[in-house]
Amino acid sequence: MTPVPSAVRRRPGPALSALFLAAFVMGSAELVVVGLLKLVAGDLAVSVDTAGTLVTAYALGICVGGPLLTALTIRIRRRTLVWTSLAGYVAGNLLAALAPGFGTLLAARAVTGALQGLFLGAAFTVAAALVPPERAGRAISVVFGGIAVSTALGVPLGTLAAQHLGWRAAFTAIVVLGALALLATAVCVPPVDGSGTGGLWAQSRHALAPRVLAVLGVGFLLLGGQFAAFTYITPFLEDVTGVSGAWLTVFLFAYGAATATGTFVGGWAADRDAARTLVAANLALVVALAVLHVAGASRVLVACALVLWGVVGFGLVPSLQYRVGLLAGPGRDLASTLPASAVNAGIAVGAVAGGAAVSHGGAADAVLTGLLVCAAALPATWASGRLRPAAGRQPAVAVAEPRSQG
Repeated sequence: MTPVPSAVRRRPGPALSALFLAAFVMGSAELVVVGLLKLVAGDLAVSVDTAGTLVTAYALGICVGGPLLTALTIRIRRRTLVWTSLAGYVAGNLLAALAPGFGTLLAARAVTGALQGLFLGAAFTVAAALVPPERAGRAISVVFGGIAVSTALGVPLGTLAAQHLGWRAAFTAIVVLGALALLATAVCVPPVDGSGTGGLWAQSRHALAPRVLAVLGVGFLLLGGQFAAFTYITPFLEDVTGVSGAWLTVFLFAYGAATATGTFVGGWAADRDAARTLVAANLALVVALAVLHVAGASRVLVACALVLWGVVGFGLVPSLQYRVGLLAGPGRDLASTLPASAVNAGIAVGAVAGGAAVSHGGAADAVLTGLLVCAAALPATWASGRLRPAAGRQPAVAVAEPRSQG
């Protein structure tokens, strides 16, 4: 493996900042389309429901395309994958900005989703290799933090720009920022080879081991439960809490800000004890959703619950990524893309489950569904914390077991 220069390990800030910017760009591009659906539908002469498949295509790209591209490029150096996937991502969004019809735009979304999955897997590996093993969780959280911050900042700004300049302006802005991120990664990120070993078959045996799949299942449940509720949080706040207008924006912004903060706190917690962090986050989710279900009419309690939910809801993701890399051992290069697949699959299924609940009893039932799923996940989360890497398969650089876990 190509050693990371000691100067970079002492001062990884520029490289991590470049990865943060790239993740911010991708997070903005992934979610900004939600606010553009009516504009796209009107301009390209399709229904709003049809325009909504742009979200589905991107999610499927991450879930399926990311791992497939990683499998095909498993022997390529991680730094090379970072900048080539980012370059392809910029090109894909340029195609989206210039798309003459809906079919082209849909294809661009699927391809860029797959490239995001490839990029994130490589970026997590590179970030962890840039720092001492005991700081790997925090390095991972910097990359994921770019996506979290984009939710709170990039998405609303992109939507606002699109309302005045058209939906293509949002994609053009993504292209410009993406080009800057590409330049930054090319200049600041040092060479880092894959932290796993062997080819695709050797990697897949470890990446798809039952212990890894168990942790991925936990991630699927925790994000699925959250998005069964969160997909319909706006009608819940309007109908149950009685929040509307500017106050609705305030409540949602508080959640978004808590999410961004929680991601970085989650990286610190992952370095301390990733397994216990997942259990604690699961417990906190149950508490937050229970407060919403029981005291949804209280604005103060709902605001507190949203902040708690925001902090732990995505703050658990660095620990999920950490645990998957740890348990995959030599297969961690391939496994690094799987948490994103599990998370996006959970989000998709959770949204469907929440929709079914809403059709039967309204937004309050969607929150109850999320609560029940998160509560049901708790035993599995606790049990997954007992899992350990196979004997002799401890990771050497990218992820190290915290001392407090034994």
